[in-house]
Amino acid sequence: MKKYLKSYLLLFSISGAIILLDQYTKYLVRENLQLWSGVWVPWDWLLPYARIIHIPNTGVAFGMFQNMSWLFTILSAFVSLIIIFYFPRVSKADWALRIAMSMQLGGAVGNLIDRLTIGHVTDFISIGNFAVFNIADASITVGVLILILGVWMQERKEKQKGDQQTTPIKDLPQEKDNSNLPAEDVNS
Repeated sequence: MKKYLKSYLLLFSISGAIILLDQYTKYLVRENLQLWSGVWVPWDWLLPYARIIHIPNTGVAFGMFQNMSWLFTILSAFVSLIIIFYFPRVSKADWALRIAMSMQLGGAVGNLIDRLTIGHVTDFISIGNFAVFNIADASITVGVLILILGVWMQERKEKQKGDQQTTPIKDLPQEKDNSNLPAEDVNS
């Protein structure tokens, strides 16, 4: 039991921090900005580039697949359970996968809480012409990027290890090739 608790410490620490930050920022937006029309910018010069705006999202990350909230509620719950089940089986040496899974769990649960409590996800970060998103969406995306980076680094490490194993060692003495010599010279 202690083994599982230790294993889950990283998962629940990272995902818990993401969930708390995600839910707190969404709460601030819902309490202080009107739906669709409320916009906040700390400095006027930032307005064309970035702003905080209160947008409901019934789809997935970055506003894709609108009006399918029921499907993504089920999918988020399912993915979260898979991550919780699979996490203790991941090697402690595979830090990229462990961090990626933790971030993805935090993002999935953060948005799942919104879907279950208010029926949609609160999106509020608007940068340029990019789709409006939230902390949970960003966490899932960064988790995927960390996962891709980790897989790439692991493959590179294995390739280098494989290249080192197949490189011939030049300092070892070579056996004498006697196949071309006449039979009387081989026996002498």
